[in-house]
Parts: sequence; C-alpha cells; structure tokens
Amino acid sequence: MTIWHRIRAHWGAATWLRTLHVAMGLLTGLLTAGAIVALLAAAVLLVWTVVVPVVAVAALFWLIPHFTALQRARFAAYLDLRIPPLPPSPPVRNPVKWLIGQAKALSTWRQIAYHLLCSLLNGLGSGALLITWGGTVGMAVLSIRTLDFSPNKGLGLLFAVIALGLFFAGPLVARAFTWVDVIAGEALLGPSISDELAQRVETLQESRAEVIDAADAERRRIERDLHDGTQQRLVWLAMNLGMARATLTDLPEPASQVIAQAHEEAKQALKELRDLVRGLHPAVLTDEGLDAALSGLAARAPLPVRLSVDVKDRASPTIEAVAFFVVSEALANIAKHAEAANASITVTRKGELLRLAVHDDGKGGAAPERGTGLRGLAQRVGSVDGRLRIDSPAGGPTTIEVELPCE
Repeated sequence: MTIWHRIRAHWGAATWLRTLHVAMGLLTGLLTAGAIVALLAAAVLLVWTVVVPVVAVAALFWLIPHFTALQRARFAAYLDLRIPPLPPSPPVRNPVKWLIGQAKALSTWRQIAYHLLCSLLNGLGSGALLITWGGTVGMAVLSIRTLDFSPNKGLGLLFAVIALGLFFAGPLVARAFTWVDVIAGEALLGPSISDELAQRVETLQESRAEVIDAADAERRRIERDLHDGTQQRLVWLAMNLGMARATLTDLPEPASQVIAQAHEEAKQALKELRDLVRGLHPAVLTDEGLDAALSGLAARAPLPVRLSVDVKDRASPTIEAVAFFVVSEALANIAKHAEAANASITVTRKGELLRLAVHDDGKGGAAPERGTGLRGLAQRVGSVDGRLRIDSPAGGPTTIEVELPCE
C-alpha cells in the first residue's frame, strides 16, 4: 500500500462511519438512558404506591431488549459489526415469575449498565470529535483571515499548524472512542462467557442425545432386518433339515450323519442369531414395553428373580433401551460374580424419572473400578444424564439403583 493510499484511508469512509456511529450513540444513549432513569426514579420515588414500581420495573424489563436491538442495529449499520444475541430465555406465562426471572438474570443488568454507559461514553466521544473536526474548520478559517488581514504572519502559520494537527487527529479520536464502545458493547450486550459455555453445553447435550437416539434407531433397524431376513431363512433351513433327517432314514450312514450334523449346526446358528438380535435390541421391548422385555430377562436368568414394574406411561425408546440393558448387564454380573441365590428387580416411574433397583443376596464387593462390568453400566447410564448408585459392602447384599430421565 502506497503512502497516498494510507493517507486516503485515514480520512476514508470508515472514518466518517465511525464519526456517525459515535454521534448516533449519543442520541440513542440519551434516549435509552433517559427512559431507564425515568422508570427507575418512578419506581423509587413512588415505591409507597406498590403498583407504580411494579409497572415501572415491568416496563423497564420489557423495553431493555428493544433498546439492545437498537444498539445492535447501530453497530451493524455503521461498523458492520454483528454482536451475538443473548441466549433466549424459556417462555414464562406467569407475569410474576417472568418479572422475578428478569430481575435475577445477570444479562438484564449488564444491558442496563451499557445503556447508562452509552450516553456518557458517546457524549465524551462526540465532544472530542466536535473539538477536532470543529476546531479544524475554526483554526483553518482563523489562519486564512490572519494571513490575509494581519501583519502577524507567524500567528496565522500557528493556526494553520493547529488546524492540520486537529485534522489528522480527528480520525484517530473517532477510532479510539469507537474501539472503546465496541469493547463495552460486546462485553455487555452480547452473551457472557458463562452464557456461551451454557449454550455450548446445551448444544453438546442435544448433539449427544441425537447421536444416542440415532444409534438406538440403527440397532432397532438391524434387529428388524435380522429378524425378518436372516433369522427366517435359518428357521426355514433348520425345518427342512429336520424334515430330511426324520424322513430320509434309508440314506447311507455318512449322508445321514452329514444331514444330522447340518441340522444341529443350523439350530445352533439360529440360537446364536437370536441371542445376537436380543442383544442388539429386543423386539418385545419396542412392541410391548419394558415390563414384557424385563419379564423375558428374568425368565432366562440362571437364578430366581422377582420382578416388579410400576410404569403407567412409557418412557422414550432410548431410555427404555438403556433401562433394559442396565438390568441385563446387572443380571449378567450377578450370575458371573455374585454367587447369589436370589435377585429382585424393581422399576417405577415418578414424574419424569424412571427408577430402577436391582438387588441380590450375593457376596457383595461390586465396584466399577474392579472391572466387573459395572464400568460399562455406569457409562451407559451417564450417556443419557442418568444417575447410578451402587451399595455393595463385602459380604453382601448388593443393590444397584439407577435414575433415568424419561425424555
């Protein structure tokens, strides 16, 4: 960039837009600050009326977002700066709760602080710019008049130097006050670090929930495909081999052995496929709900299991799947490690929480850090923001309690 381009850029369009930004900041600042001070003064001076303070504060909280939108429009129009909006607050129909929520929100007072500061900051900036730009014109006029009509040429040259200095300083003053205004606007009108972190956490939670739901839906799809396709073909194959084994009794011994072996292999493959399908996502869970699916688990357990399910309204499919696999893993751990004679499963729903309790009379000592399969169980529960508590003293008994959000 040449010297000429640098000089031209010093007084380019950006300088005049910054000047307009500061001037409009003074006007909007006086408007917003005047309204805020008037409403707060009415609330304080007429506090004994009770009604006036409530109405004044409610009007103030209602006006603040509109004032903020006005200031954001000023930043966008003159500086091409988009200040990120504040996170939307959940809708509240109760006016009292809305008023209390607005009063407790830190973002409300941050916005009020900016609107009060805006008039002061841009007032100083407008005054400084008036001195620089107005002084430039005034000093230039004095310099010309002095050089033309006064014998003191040195004074005219001094006025010319001052005019030139103010002319160079004007863009710098506009840039400095605009820079300060941008810092204040982004800090007070935009989301705070805690707001951004909360928004990021909410986004991550939504993304994680979508991933979990998609994975569960994919497991259900695979289960349906295997059940309706491969499993049916194996059933057909096993039936045909069984019929051949029963009817073709006059075949040579080697051929009969091959058919018998193929029949047994087909039945074993069918059993393994059914176990695989059940491990992916049991169809009974989708069709009939948690009660029927857990009943099947209890019936297949290698020890007596007492089951109690009190769930009137079904939870979401993902939560039901997590609950099913938690109970399945817990029963598998009991069978492998607990040396228990009996176990019990209790499932209840209270409000938006699904509560599970798996109890056994085994030797106890279960802990996730010991690698007994409970670590995976804790991860599965944590994936949906659930809570897991394990009470397993040495010598038993062991109780695993789980709380899952229903949605």
